[in-house]
Amino acid sequence: MTTANASKPCFNGQEAQMNRVKNPLVVLLAAPETSASVLYGLYDVLASVGAVYSDMLAGTPGNEVLDIKIASADGKPFHCLGNIPVEPHMATNDEATPDAVVVCDMYTSIYDVPKGRYPREIAWLRKVHSKGALVTSVCSGSLLLAEGGMLDGREATAHWAYRDMFQRHYPKVSFRNESILCLTEEADGIVTAGGVSAWHDLTVYLIAKLCGYQHAIETAKVFLISGHSEGQSPYAVMTRPMETSDAQISDCQIWISENYEVAKPVEQMVARSGLNARTFSRRFKAATGFAPIEYVQALRIEEAKQMLETNEQLVDEVGVLIGYEDPASFRRVFKRGVGLSPAAYRKKFQRISQIAKPMITNA
Repeated sequence: MTTANASKPCFNGQEAQMNRVKNPLVVLLAAPETSASVLYGLYDVLASVGAVYSDMLAGTPGNEVLDIKIASADGKPFHCLGNIPVEPHMATNDEATPDAVVVCDMYTSIYDVPKGRYPREIAWLRKVHSKGALVTSVCSGSLLLAEGGMLDGREATAHWAYRDMFQRHYPKVSFRNESILCLTEEADGIVTAGGVSAWHDLTVYLIAKLCGYQHAIETAKVFLISGHSEGQSPYAVMTRPMETSDAQISDCQIWISENYEVAKPVEQMVARSGLNARTFSRRFKAATGFAPIEYVQALRIEEAKQMLETNEQLVDEVGVLIGYEDPASFRRVFKRGVGLSPAAYRKKFQRISQIAKPMITNA
């Protein structure tokens, strides 16, 4: 497998020709469920490495230092999401062994587990991984790796909305819903990225690994890529699937959604259910994926986030309104769940509102 030392830039120009270094091959695996923004964004940025930066500085294009191919199960043209045409360069039965693979997002509903949907793609991923290829994924692309058992016993990430699906259907995977880029399995040749725009972070990582730090920095400057240093948590929204098979738990979910600010909320839910505390806790966790107190805290934090986004109330006042009399407790719980302090969260999302309000007003 041909990869450049991560601490040194790839050869380029005449030097590359003299040394006859073959450019690292990166294959982008796509399907009709793939987002065009992910597929073509990855392709544009990776294909530019080594070529565009010098063109912008000196008006003279450099040499591309990566070989980028789009692959699909059969290699035939298809349309991805949005009815955007895709013409793959290769099929998954191609004998070439890539240096790295990016499994693009493969959109599926959070209730629609992709069982048996991608057998050829999964078989190919397992094969090239066994031959030493670095296998990476963007967003829901990690579901293919989970389906193939490649994430069993490993940490991985995807978009935060798939947290429940991973917990219910892929329990052998340790899901990191706060991560933008999960590198804990890098030594074993697997790297997963979070939401759709996490391809930015994955791209910079791949460039640094395959071509060196300098190329990564230069490419980030060309495309204004800054990454998601705060992780996914500030963007995540609590998903609250209602339990329909357990009437007592469902009733408590409905009640607490309207009474999240009450004192001793778990005790009140236990009393309402008529169950003993241990049985209630076990059934609640089985139904929702949350321990009761975690569920209450997540509900409260979601309400606090909406208040911080839309009004100018003092942070301490927001804490009281959602059930925290102690400001320190509120700040501690909020930061643990969101990854930012309440004040930092408000500042981050007020920037978005400041951009959006003039457009809405003038519409």
